[in-house]
Amino acid sequence: MIGDAKAVACIEDTAVSLDDLPAYIAEVETLLQRYDQRAVYYAHAGAGELHLRPVLDLKTAAGRADFYHITRDVARLVKKYRGSLSGEHGDGRVRAPFLPEQLGPEVYAMLGAVKRAWDPRGILNPGKIVDPPPMTEDLRYAGADAPAHPHPATGLDFAGSGGMLAAAERCNGSGDCRKLSGGAMCPSYRASRLEKDSTRGRANVLREILTRDQRANPFDHPALAEALDRCLGCKACTAECPSTVNLTDLKAESLHQRHRATGIPARTRLLAANDTLYRLGGYAPGLANLLLRSCGTALKRLAGVAPQRSLPPVPPEPLRRWYCRERPRRETTGPRGEVWLFGDEFSDRQDTRPGQDTLRLLWRLGYRVHWPAHGPSGRAELSLGLLDRARARAAANVRTLAGVRGEIVGIEPSALLSLRDEYPRLLRGAERETALRLAGQALTLAEWLHRRLERGELGRDDFGDRPRRLALHVHCHQRALGSAAHCAAALAAPRNFHVTLLDSGCCGMAGSFGYATRHYALSRAIAEDSLLGRLRKLPPGTQLVAAGTSCRHQVRDLASVNAIHPASALLTSFENTTPPT
Repeated sequence: MIGDAKAVACIEDTAVSLDDLPAYIAEVETLLQRYDQRAVYYAHAGAGELHLRPVLDLKTAAGRADFYHITRDVARLVKKYRGSLSGEHGDGRVRAPFLPEQLGPEVYAMLGAVKRAWDPRGILNPGKIVDPPPMTEDLRYAGADAPAHPHPATGLDFAGSGGMLAAAERCNGSGDCRKLSGGAMCPSYRASRLEKDSTRGRANVLREILTRDQRANPFDHPALAEALDRCLGCKACTAECPSTVNLTDLKAESLHQRHRATGIPARTRLLAANDTLYRLGGYAPGLANLLLRSCGTALKRLAGVAPQRSLPPVPPEPLRRWYCRERPRRETTGPRGEVWLFGDEFSDRQDTRPGQDTLRLLWRLGYRVHWPAHGPSGRAELSLGLLDRARARAAANVRTLAGVRGEIVGIEPSALLSLRDEYPRLLRGAERETALRLAGQALTLAEWLHRRLERGELGRDDFGDRPRRLALHVHCHQRALGSAAHCAAALAAPRNFHVTLLDSGCCGMAGSFGYATRHYALSRAIAEDSLLGRLRKLPPGTQLVAAGTSCRHQVRDLASVNAIHPASALLTSFENTTPPT
């Protein structure tokens, strides 16, 4: 819910006899109307169980008073019907103060006797069920209404959440980020099992500091730096958190605010200069690679890169130069359609083979490919919290792409999805409107292929028939902002491709995150938990497919596995077949 009023858990677990349920609901409705509340009834009515949550602003004295009075009155109503105040979830910090009245003095005394027998020093979960403090004690806000806190001018637009603080306050504490199987949230918590590494833990730290810290720049608080440092920015929370708490944005914004106040660290500047360094190296790739080999250890130490990590070599030529040379002879005279390419900096200057294969595939399928002269995506700047620089890149790219009316297809998912996800929230005014339109045109290669296949514009006959056994690892941002199933369906387009969609989460690399010396052990632990164990179980002869540059780099570094891009995999279906004339 947007705003300070939230659906509060205090009467969400009541249960009465099924025969009494209609009368109980009628009385609950009347009771809540006295507090100007409209109930939404949810839960297991067939068992007499109801989940009700009044909408209250606990930042105000009036909201906290209603919090107590509503719970007290409902507890008495439940007592009247000889029901249970805790029909499913259990008595805890909020409901325990009403147990003496619910159970009566004799039964409640028995609970106290059991507690003292097994826990004479009161060290096991004290204050729950037996001898609890009042339910309004130790709330985040107490006394008078909560003071208004200044909202800093943010680099990302948080208006849809009511501001940055409200975006953190969306966390309702459900703890879905602490799950250990299924989905992808939260990779660092799964590896460490520490609350501070969960989405909930980080949101609570940010909320606490923004509401209580009195320093001039709360974003420079060491506890906040510690909490956010191990967030990989995988975006799984945007899809899997019930409250859609977006820690990727909150981390980027917090780093941005810290940089504005204290300056940008030298290592952050060096990591952000990745594209510039590789662009300069492209003028003399042989010399640049010689320097990487001979001075690699010193360069890693300077940039804070783990010594175990390999540095991508500079390719013989950039992807754009290759495209300009190959395009005239590869495009068909009567194209099936037109595609606009979003050629990211990673595919252009570092790992060019996926970009070449994407272009080869599009040409082979009969499409004319236009590559506008846009600049780097700004993905690195977003990850490092350099939002002013990311905005400048976004604005320049939006201006360049403004005239495009067709579909924009990307090679690297994280770069393409920056255009779809962050650009509209980085920009303002007319540029934002253009960015919103372009976001609707932006598709990963898998999404573009799936759309063509669904519409019948492409079919199995458009691909070759060489058999392949493939295992697909879906990039985190693709999984969070798109559909893993669509990625698998696109890869399975050739009739003799057998595709296994891996139930894997974040690979642990996450751009520059896994490069850092301080993150290397965590990055490796995440990879082992999420991906590497699954790779070992694959049948012999299975080729790993991964669209993400970081994902391919991670498995190459940690498992000596050469994963290939989906475009490269699809091209192999044509092997041993005659290309069209």
